[in-house]
Amino acid sequence: MLHHPGHGVAELATHLGLDEPAIRAALDTLARLSLLHPSGGEPQPLRPISPEIGLTALLAERQAELTRRQLEIEESRAAVALLLADQAGRCQSAAEPSMERLVGVDAVRGRLVELARSCRSELCAFMPGGAQTPASLAASRPLDEASIRRGVRLRTVYLDSIRNDPATLAYAGWLCQGSSEVRTVPALPLRMLVVDRERALLPIDSESSGLGAVLLSGSGVVAGLLALFESIWSAAAPLGAPRPRDDRGLSRQEEQVLTLLVEGHIDEVIARRLGVSVRTGRRLTADLMQRLGARSRFQAGALAVARGWVDADRLA
Repeated sequence: MLHHPGHGVAELATHLGLDEPAIRAALDTLARLSLLHPSGGEPQPLRPISPEIGLTALLAERQAELTRRQLEIEESRAAVALLLADQAGRCQSAAEPSMERLVGVDAVRGRLVELARSCRSELCAFMPGGAQTPASLAASRPLDEASIRRGVRLRTVYLDSIRNDPATLAYAGWLCQGSSEVRTVPALPLRMLVVDRERALLPIDSESSGLGAVLLSGSGVVAGLLALFESIWSAAAPLGAPRPRDDRGLSRQEEQVLTLLVEGHIDEVIARRLGVSVRTGRRLTADLMQRLGARSRFQAGALAVARGWVDADRLA
């Protein structure tokens, strides 16, 4: 249509060797993509738009839709926060409180030791942050060792990025003894510990665990958190399993980077979610932009959704 502006439907069909219904279907698709505009005349009632202009408008429309979805997600998070706050208030006024607030790192560490020592059958843990520090591994080992000796089942989910850290990887391999298991995922929603399916320890602020934590023991709340754990656990890769790539050549970590790009997160947030350095996060982003042929992060997100590399429905 750009090269033959005088062609109508019949001429286009003849030129392309297609029937007229196929041409009309293609015109409908181009109109939905904002690449055609009504001209009000014959023989060509639809006028082609420059691809640069039309596709830019399409990307802007997609970005607006993604922004709307992101706002809906944030509203949902706010609603959950209000529900939890209301639950906490009810617990505090009940005869048997089901929430204990721990302020500061020392209080949390002390309670973690008590929980590990009192655990009878199972510890389920989310461990975000990527590679663990030598001090953290040294502090965890005697507690985990004592739990394993007592026959406690340890189920731990780390980030995929620990596979690139020899010390953390070795520790995770040591954990996989007897009935204990370790799996990895590209990203985790928060740090969490569920003890004997009865109590759950969560950070007060998922972005700053040093502020403190809350220990929940209400059956309904713990059941919901355990369901979250089981959902992520079932999709996680066992420690010894290779990290597969999908039919587009994307690893699970790269899929997560694209999702975070579409959601509009900056490099520092992407790196923190993946448990990698900011430099590594930027390298992953740059590589994906190159593979998509994108000149900007915004364009990379839009192209990833348009090509089906990111499922927009999963963002809502």
